[in-house]
Amino acid sequence: MRTTLMIALVSATSILLSPPGASAQAGDPAEVQALRSQVDRLQQTVEQLQHTILQMQKDSTSRDQALKQKVEAQEAQVQAIQRQQVDRMAARVDSPLDQALDELGVPDFEPEPDRRALWSQPLGGNTQLRLIDISADVLFFAGGSSERDAAISTLQGGGHDPKQRGFTLGQAEFSLSGAVDPYFTGEAHILTSVNPSTGETALELEEAFLTSSALPYSLQLEVGHFLTEFGLINPQHPHFWDWIDQPVVNSRMFGGDGMRQAGFRASWLPPTPWFSEFHFGMQNAGGVTMASFLGGELAHAHGGGDEHGHAGEDEQADEQADEHDHGGEDEHADEQAGGIQGDGIAGRPIVAQDVRGFGDFLYLTRWENSFNFTDDVTAVFGLSGLYGPNSTGRDADTWLYGLDMKWRWQPAGNFGYPFLTWQTEIMKRDYHAARYTQEAEDGDFASLPGRTLKDWGLYSQLLYGFQTRWAAGLRYEYAGGSGHSIGGRKNDPFRDDRHRLSPLLVWRPSEFSRIRLQYNYDMASHLKDDAHTIWLGFEWMYGAHAAHNF
Repeated sequence: MRTTLMIALVSATSILLSPPGASAQAGDPAEVQALRSQVDRLQQTVEQLQHTILQMQKDSTSRDQALKQKVEAQEAQVQAIQRQQVDRMAARVDSPLDQALDELGVPDFEPEPDRRALWSQPLGGNTQLRLIDISADVLFFAGGSSERDAAISTLQGGGHDPKQRGFTLGQAEFSLSGAVDPYFTGEAHILTSVNPSTGETALELEEAFLTSSALPYSLQLEVGHFLTEFGLINPQHPHFWDWIDQPVVNSRMFGGDGMRQAGFRASWLPPTPWFSEFHFGMQNAGGVTMASFLGGELAHAHGGGDEHGHAGEDEQADEQADEHDHGGEDEHADEQAGGIQGDGIAGRPIVAQDVRGFGDFLYLTRWENSFNFTDDVTAVFGLSGLYGPNSTGRDADTWLYGLDMKWRWQPAGNFGYPFLTWQTEIMKRDYHAARYTQEAEDGDFASLPGRTLKDWGLYSQLLYGFQTRWAAGLRYEYAGGSGHSIGGRKNDPFRDDRHRLSPLLVWRPSEFSRIRLQYNYDMASHLKDDAHTIWLGFEWMYGAHAAHNF
């Protein structure tokens, strides 16, 4: 259209510029008048065309300005959305009290510094990435038992279990987690607890590790100090357990604080139609958290009892020892011991060993699979294996095997309740103890023969969320074994035959607190009578804790 207007304008201009005298000389006055009228009309047309062109230029400028304003408005909207996302991320740092005050519209009494700057970094433009989640979780227990504290300490094998009549601070866990950079996330969990008998405060580093977030081919790498991913309970922190205390079989296989050490773990997600993951890990095999391997010592095994871990009054312990030691294999075991005794598994001495090669490390393999059978039912199945040296000698080693499963029923869209979970783990340990020889004061030699000690056990628990914030459950546990312990396996609190039945009632006032009431009925060979114990547990949490696996 603009081209057509320009052609008409040029044509009209050429006519106006033509000599009027040429036409006048060729015709009469009427023709001259007609020509002048035509020129006037053409001049008006030119003026209209000029006006049209000016209007089109103005319209084009207006459209450009409108387009520019629209682009600027969209950019402002994007920036507003980014600021909202940053504000939502920053809101997670606030305590529940701060969030409640904000929802009620209560103003701050004094300006508060931008806390995001303490743990965030810019990603470009106005976008900020918050780096750290900070939380604290506290476990506190009260309870009583038909047994005295010495016996309770042998029944409650977990390092953070309640272990005495009265009150116990199980632990206070402080956690830091978040993104390190585009390639790694990090976590650190620090525990503090109070010894219930001495009142002394202990501080320990439970975990501190990096996890990759950008490896190709569905690979992931974890490096640092972390809980070994064997089964379901061992990789979890105590505040994530459904029941108050650690299962008996876990205490026997992994010690009171769970199996954890420095090392690495690699995992791979194969391209299967369901969720499937393979794990391979390598960790140091020594330390008190490696009871079945080079650590050897069950740090909680003899707490409160006599030298053989007998519980209760001295008279009761002596009667019990006499009663159990008059039988075949236990008497034979005492004769073989020749007075040798130690702090390791089965009462064997611990032999100090240096790392000389790859055979002196702990190795993990695990394969877990998850299936959604329906929209309401999900199940996880896992197989775990561990291999490493143990503390009885250079040629000694330990194998650990485990099967686990967890089923969860939860109707879709019901906001958490009702639900039903069924969780079971089965474990077996083959502890190949080396021959041990010791010189006596009189110059003679006493020795312990090499032998394979076998231990096994399981727990199975059912938890039903029957009403909003309320749940009830029942757990059964069994642990047993074969092979001699010094003093007799029946007198060994961490290798005797054990049965435990534990009903549980749970109330959650909010997502930041939990109250549990648990009863334990224990049948243990190392005790003269069955034990009846009741625990009341309180848990409360501050901040945002890192998510746990299903």
